Amino acid sequence: MRVDSGRSCNPYNQAVVIFVSSMRKRALCLVVRAIFSLSLASGLVSVASGQATLGSAEPGHDRILLVFPFDNRTGQPNLEWIREAAPEILSARFTSAGFAPMSRADRMYALDHLGLPQQFQPSRASSLKLAQTLDADSIVVGSYKSDGTGFEAEAQVIDVQRLRMSEVVSVRGEMRNLIPVFDTLAWKLTKLLDPSFHVAPETFVAAGASLRLDAFEQYIRGISEADQEERLRHLRQAVALSPGYGPAWMALGQEAYNGQQYEQAAAAFAKVNRNAPNALEAEFYRGLSLLFSGSYAKAEESFGEVARVLPLGEVLNNEGVAVSRQGHDGTGLFVQAAAADPNAADYHFNLAVSLKRHGTDAAALNELSQCLKLRPNDTEAQELVAQWKAPKAMGNSEEKAEPLERIVRTFDAVAFRQAALVMDQMEAAHLAALTPHERAMKLAGQAKDYLNRGLLLEAERLYQDAVATDGSVAEAHAGLATVRERTGDSAAARKEATTSLELAPSVDAYLVLGRLDLAANHIDDATKDIAEALKLDPASRAAQEMNREIELRTGKRQ
Repeated sequence: MRVDSGRSCNPYNQAVVIFVSSMRKRALCLVVRAIFSLSLASGLVSVASGQATLGSAEPGHDRILLVFPFDNRTGQPNLEWIREAAPEILSARFTSAGFAPMSRADRMYALDHLGLPQQFQPSRASSLKLAQTLDADSIVVGSYKSDGTGFEAEAQVIDVQRLRMSEVVSVRGEMRNLIPVFDTLAWKLTKLLDPSFHVAPETFVAAGASLRLDAFEQYIRGISEADQEERLRHLRQAVALSPGYGPAWMALGQEAYNGQQYEQAAAAFAKVNRNAPNALEAEFYRGLSLLFSGSYAKAEESFGEVARVLPLGEVLNNEGVAVSRQGHDGTGLFVQAAAADPNAADYHFNLAVSLKRHGTDAAALNELSQCLKLRPNDTEAQELVAQWKAPKAMGNSEEKAEPLERIVRTFDAVAFRQAALVMDQMEAAHLAALTPHERAMKLAGQAKDYLNRGLLLEAERLYQDAVATDGSVAEAHAGLATVRERTGDSAAARKEATTSLELAPSVDAYLVLGRLDLAANHIDDATKDIAEALKLDPASRAAQEMNREIELRTGKRQ
């Protein structure tokens, strides 16, 4: 049996997998119920309008949202693409804010099974019913209009449990600033959903600052077009305009994968940032693409990366296939896959084939019998049972070709999201068991990781949580100072850095003050700031670089 030296058997991850396996049937039932209920919903549900603050669920990371395409009230067909742009931006910001918005794929799946087009705009009543059957806590509906150069978007949140609509929130701006307009709208909606949310609106805007509007438009058109060639054309333009835009690479990879262009698909999936919400899905499909193109060692690495985070059955199974195709023993991985999802017939089939290949005949027959219990009409398994049980004829040198293990070709996004949610809930339970100071320190450490990866919104959210838990943690204030500096709020950045230094000296806080003083051309103050930082950490590269910059400006050695 092959031992995976890079991964330990983590009980935490195992608990998540067991829970998710039990949740798969429920998730499918919810979708089916949604499909049948939506057609009956119109006219059956009345939505009471009101100005009260939404509160059907406690503010937190388990709030499930469903954002619908916005109504196009511009009268301009060429701006129809913004209908899909709205939920794309809002959902991305809601995810960063700690909520759980449903994906476009979830919505399109339900519409497709109803025989409705992508452009179908359900009534408020049917939207609400769909949200109820999909277990969404809230839905967001809205519209947009334009007078040529100006642009306005407005939206409301519907509290599903209380059947109540929020007040209308709106944002105006220039058409060229469409992304910041929706970023600001996302912040306003987040404040409706959770009035205690304290992340600054500038941080929401900064989250989308690197995205070019023309690239984003091409991406939206690329995921909305009915014709495949048009989808490909738009997506290629999107990545050409913005080479670092992960969602466009993800969509391009999916198009290539569906067209069996596996090498191109693997290259596209590799471009998706590992910090992106769909990074695991991208890595899974990259593994499949590598598997189908014969790059078995690289496929093993891809599936292994995913399994280290979420060791679900389909991931472990495919990793086992990649191992076997290299002539190694994947039995251990097939055992884990069958344990993760005992009702998957293919996992038992693969385990049987692997056991037989490595001489464990009795156990192989047992696994093949389990496969047939789950899928009695599996002709390949039936033939294998007969072949393995038949006595070998004397002098018969002809043997049938050895069967290949089966590959799971689809990614169960629902299961992965459920597992991620369970992991978040388990982490929250772990944090709750700590003292306030320990919890604040832990949150500040997690926020620092987000900050180092450039995820400002996620970082500020956790820093704010840390400060709210224990305001005496200097690291949290230093982190907030860095966030404020990066979003352009110099006054707030200076205030947070000063607060941090009053609590405890730190390199990060002195660096923020040094950069602010240097930008304001306060050379003497900047020199003092960097000197203090170097006293604390003489090896700090950031402090050394700033010190050299000061020397260049003053023309002398410090």
